[in-house]
Amino acid sequence: MTPTPIRLTVNGRIHEITAARDTPLLYVLRNDLALNGPKYGCGLGECGTCTVLIDGAAARSCVIPVGGCAGRDIVTLEGLGTRDKPDVVQQAFIDEQAAQCGYCLNGMIMTTKALLAINPRPTEPEALAALRYNLCRCGTHVEILRAVMRASGQLTEAAD
Repeated sequence: MTPTPIRLTVNGRIHEITAARDTPLLYVLRNDLALNGPKYGCGLGECGTCTVLIDGAAARSCVIPVGGCAGRDIVTLEGLGTRDKPDVVQQAFIDEQAAQCGYCLNGMIMTTKALLAINPRPTEPEALAALRYNLCRCGTHVEILRAVMRASGQLTEAAD
């Protein structure tokens, strides 16, 4: 396809990019906008490392054509908080040390953010169900679940 100008709203800022409409959103976010929160994992929308929020819903940016994102609100990990003032979900993942290699964290955090927007106090089974398609190869599932529960306000102290 021929590249065409596309207007995207990412993290509250408007960007004019030129890309073929079928280019995966992930490529534009990483290569054109230098946003490295979403990661390339499987390229098939199955692992979750590329998750962003589109109009508040968790979406796999590796399989979403950028042409369909014009006029929609896109939020990446960088749009949640800052190093000095992280979002409540980011802070919960820090507090629970919910990372080993950290590659899956973008997807886990963005999916948690979307979950808490529609269900602010999920049960553990609801949290597990929401995260079931986000893959973590390092095995920090217990810490990730604790981080989700902490972010929802249902866990106030980290484990010893």
